[in-house]
Amino acid sequence: MAERTLLGVFQDPNAVADAVSRLRSAGFGDHHFEVLSGTPYPEGSFGERVLAHRLYVFPLIGAICGFTIGLLITAGTQLSYPMVTGGKPLLAIPPMLIIMYEGTMLGAILFTVIGVIFESRLPRLGLGVYDPRITQGHIGVAIACPEERVGYTEQLLREAGAEEIRREEAAART
Repeated sequence: MAERTLLGVFQDPNAVADAVSRLRSAGFGDHHFEVLSGTPYPEGSFGERVLAHRLYVFPLIGAICGFTIGLLITAGTQLSYPMVTGGKPLLAIPPMLIIMYEGTMLGAILFTVIGVIFESRLPRLGLGVYDPRITQGHIGVAIACPEERVGYTEQLLREAGAEEIRREEAAART
């Protein structure tokens, strides 16, 4: 089914909240539309869904990977090349702890950077429909709607107070 992406450009934040409630009452789900703003409004201020993030998982996984790699490198090296000196144990724990700590921190930092990029949905190859006025204080409501509902959706956005409505073809979404 062919879909179009519409972008309603608003100047008044209250009109955006009205547009979001009109779209919901018209049967559009939260996954159909997105509010775009260059101004840092708190999440959910227009009645849109608050996106859940999983950023906290990335440093945890990175720390576990870094610790494991640090343990394998230090223990593996000492067991592969055994050098008993003065009757001391083969695995020297204090020096191993330093390498494991550094590996844990390195893994957590690298995975955090990867997580920030991933959670920011970067790189975004196709920008989609956009209006440069959004970075100058206007607010956009981008909505993906079926081809047969484009006229009705434009009417909803105009009734809510949209200054302009832009169209762009979008691929069929699953």
